[in-house]
Amino acid sequence: MTNEANNIVKQAKQGSVAAIIQVLNEKLADSGVRTRAIFADGVLQLLCEGATLDQLEQIPLVERIRQILETIAPRNIRRVKINSRIVREQQLLWLEEINRDPEHQLLWSEEIVLKKPGFFKQLSEDWSARSSEVSTSKSAPPPPRKQREQRQFWRGLIGGVIASCLLLAGGWWLYNRFGSSEMATQKQENSAPKQTGVPSATTSTTVADPFAEAVRLAERTSASGRSAKSSADWLGLASQWQQASDLMAAVPASDARYKTAQSRVTDYRRNSEISLAKAKELQTAPSPEAAPTQPATQ
Repeated sequence: MTNEANNIVKQAKQGSVAAIIQVLNEKLADSGVRTRAIFADGVLQLLCEGATLDQLEQIPLVERIRQILETIAPRNIRRVKINSRIVREQQLLWLEEINRDPEHQLLWSEEIVLKKPGFFKQLSEDWSARSSEVSTSKSAPPPPRKQREQRQFWRGLIGGVIASCLLLAGGWWLYNRFGSSEMATQKQENSAPKQTGVPSATTSTTVADPFAEAVRLAERTSASGRSAKSSADWLGLASQWQQASDLMAAVPASDARYKTAQSRVTDYRRNSEISLAKAKELQTAPSPEAAPTQPATQ
């Protein structure tokens, strides 16, 4: 169970939205707040739902979510928009509902920017993760010759890291001594296009034929589900079913397949929730005997 929990955290650090949702829900369970999330246009759209207004008090809830996410430090996720509302039974297409009428759909919303972990802290975490993977994969002590080769490899790697750090320190010293004014001018020139190039959080990636793309993704996900065994496998399936549901939701009302698309939005969303439940069940189970049945796509 500990290994499965560590695997969920590892998936969250790599940027898995399904794993991030599971970690947040476990951390916020004592406050009665449930979260849902979608990653779109470089922004993690996070929906927090609670039964009462006291559970959704803005300042403490935002700070707690910030601390959890900065502890996870998910890769390639820096901007997070936190939305809150009283819990509802109907939860499909919540992002579209919020974007269409935010004043009546939300209690409040706030966008935060996560602190980027320091270089040496990130290096230490990567080193610890790699060491943990190596130690768990060893089934028997290697022969003496292999041990010497491994020691030489790690010595070379450590030496390369130290040399890189010394080069970085030397470059920083030269920058402070000779190039600070020139670099400051370049930063001012480059700041304007960066500000105008920020994508809108209310738009989503355009797909030429979202219906066909959703069907192809659902077929691939269904095929992958036949071999899913671990909690991480089911988390990946849950994320893919959610993506297929979002693609179906993007089919316009003018499309002749609109009614079919709306029906499959519900089906794919239900498959995503079943996969999430199966991931949590495998996380708490002592030792699963066989892979469970994949949710149907029809």
